[in-house]
Amino acid sequence: MDVNAAVAALAAIAGVCTGVIAMLAFRWSERDQARPTRTSLHTDAVLPPGVDTVLSVLRSSAVVLDESDSVVKASSAAYALGLVRGGKLAVEPMLNMARDTRRDGEIRQVELDLPRRGGGRGEALAVSARVAPLGSRLVLLLVEDLTEARRIEAVRRDFVANVSHELKTPVGALSLLSEAVMDASDDPEAVMRFAGRMQIEATRLTNLVQELIDLSRVQNDDPLEDSEPVSVDELVAEAIDRSRHPASTKQITMASNVWVPEGLDQGAGGRREGGAADLFVWGSRGQLAAALGNLVENAVNYSPARTRVGIAARRVAAPGGDLIEIAVTDQGIGIPEKDRERIFERFYRVDPARSRATGGTGLGLAIVKHVAASHGGEVTVWSTEGQGSTFTLRLPEAGSARDRRTPASLTPDLMTEPLPAPEVLP
Repeated sequence: MDVNAAVAALAAIAGVCTGVIAMLAFRWSERDQARPTRTSLHTDAVLPPGVDTVLSVLRSSAVVLDESDSVVKASSAAYALGLVRGGKLAVEPMLNMARDTRRDGEIRQVELDLPRRGGGRGEALAVSARVAPLGSRLVLLLVEDLTEARRIEAVRRDFVANVSHELKTPVGALSLLSEAVMDASDDPEAVMRFAGRMQIEATRLTNLVQELIDLSRVQNDDPLEDSEPVSVDELVAEAIDRSRHPASTKQITMASNVWVPEGLDQGAGGRREGGAADLFVWGSRGQLAAALGNLVENAVNYSPARTRVGIAARRVAAPGGDLIEIAVTDQGIGIPEKDRERIFERFYRVDPARSRATGGTGLGLAIVKHVAASHGGEVTVWSTEGQGSTFTLRLPEAGSARDRRTPASLTPDLMTEPLPAPEVLP
């Protein structure tokens, strides 16, 4: 009996000890979980309730700093801009702003130009940084990328300056010529000469205003509102008709691989070289005709006399659907390599003196670019100085034309290579 009692007593004591140890371990675990660790200081639990949700929907890059200037929270955009590196704010002016705000609680804002991440070439990043206190210990930094807005503003500013200059030139010329006409009222020959110059300047002014209107229209109008299947044959015929007179004056031969109605070509009747029938593009007929007309008109204006301008069209396969390529090739002066990326800018001229002599406004290729982009296509250029240029307009094919497609061939020298040396016409 004494042995059994002793065993029972020992078992009871062991149970009590086990319970005490378990209770102490539980208490220690709770205390350990409640104690802030090095990792937990940089988790969302430090942020006031709801702040994390708000920061996640902001368009601005957001960074939250604690009292030791360590990053508590940073958005992915902040990392993409290179604001945060190694858990620290990497931009010294912003870090100084955060420290000043933490000290006095005042909201601060500044605009900065930052080098691009990785030290790559290109313009600096223009940002607007705003710092505000967040609670008693944290500081919130919001950074807005202003690079694109500044670029657009610069383009708009340059555009206004260029428009003012381009309008001022013919207006000033008209004013001077009108004074000359008044002073030469008793000289009929001088009056006729000055009146002819006035007509030239008035025509230039009219063309400039009209192209400004056309550029504004293609930038603001949605071509899908009045879109329709447009025949490439008809677009080419209209473009040739538009440039028929200046081409005839310079004895420039205009050849195409699409049907040109009788009377629109220099031959006795319409003709086709290569065949590219049944091609349709989808979009606004007016805008597409203006774009192709500008390309053909430029080819004629910048080509020497007794040369050749070719217009070719074909269907090409593309991952997103078939495209229609319309290429305009000339044997003109060509475009220097340094100017090829800028020729589609508004009012940009490779040779200002020659452009003014031909009556160019510097807006034709800008209109072509906007029309192509608004129709889901593009325009590209191939050129060699002294040999000529090829402008290629690529546009989505109209869906209604795909059901009746026929094989289309393309004369290679019209699309990718300069045309053969011109034959001197008698």
